[in-house]
Amino acid sequence: MTSNYPELDGYEPSDGRPLPSQRMLKPMRFLVIIGVIALILPGILVTISTATHTADVSCRIVVVRDAPYATGSTARFEFVGPEGPSWYCYAEVQEGPDERLAALGLIPGAPPAPQPGLVRS
Repeated sequence: MTSNYPELDGYEPSDGRPLPSQRMLKPMRFLVIIGVIALILPGILVTISTATHTADVSCRIVVVRDAPYATGSTARFEFVGPEGPSWYCYAEVQEGPDERLAALGLIPGAPPAPQPGLVRS
């Protein structure tokens, strides 16, 4: 019998070694999962830490600029907000609830431009 691929004539799909047993496959799968988690988790933690720090700094700038009467600032990540999932900047007011001043974005960066309706002195 002739084949279309003569270079594969006589090929046997096994190299003669036995396949790993089920007892060996479970620990190997476990180690692979642990290895993947060990590679991905530090990147996620660094990203969250950097975003939190950037949002805090950006929010402080927005509060000093737009709400000089405020006693402090808070940056919070909210999944449900007016602009969707985003970091939101709140001014802590002496008496009353915190005032939302700006949305800093999903990935916070430089403070957004001032909004004329919010600026009070």
